[in-house]
Amino acid sequence: MNSKVNFDPKSALGHALSRWWEGLELDKGARAELRRAHDLTAVILTAAYQRFYRQMLAAGWPEYVEPDRLAAIAGLLAHVKVLDSRKLPVILSEGERPPFSELRFRRLLEAPTLDDVYIGLRRALPIIGYQANIHQLANDLVFWGDKVKKEWAYAYRWPKKTTN
Repeated sequence: MNSKVNFDPKSALGHALSRWWEGLELDKGARAELRRAHDLTAVILTAAYQRFYRQMLAAGWPEYVEPDRLAAIAGLLAHVKVLDSRKLPVILSEGERPPFSELRFRRLLEAPTLDDVYIGLRRALPIIGYQANIHQLANDLVFWGDKVKKEWAYAYRWPKKTTN
């Protein structure tokens, strides 16, 4: 992946992402359209995503980078209602009884396609109260692969096993 792709809040892409996400609060129709999209193809076929894609191109998204990654970002961020500074695996695993079980987390990391990751995360967001760090999630989706999966595995608070 290209180092130009960075959704850090201070970067051009990160700033454009923040503005777009904040704008969803005013554009309930676009949010609803994206939230109804059950997979990446459905996201891509929405007018809301096509507008988002053009905005990201204008902010510096390289055209040669797989646009399905942007579709996953737009589709998932339409579900986020609460900004959280923590990494998503931490949110998924905190508490005495983690909201996202170890088994579900493993399945998410083993998802064979980006579409499967999108579907898994789309199901996870309601479980954790629709909260996420939008910039971190966007970067993780852009670079989703073994490196990010390992980072998520280290960040997840694995339940302690009791020994008899």
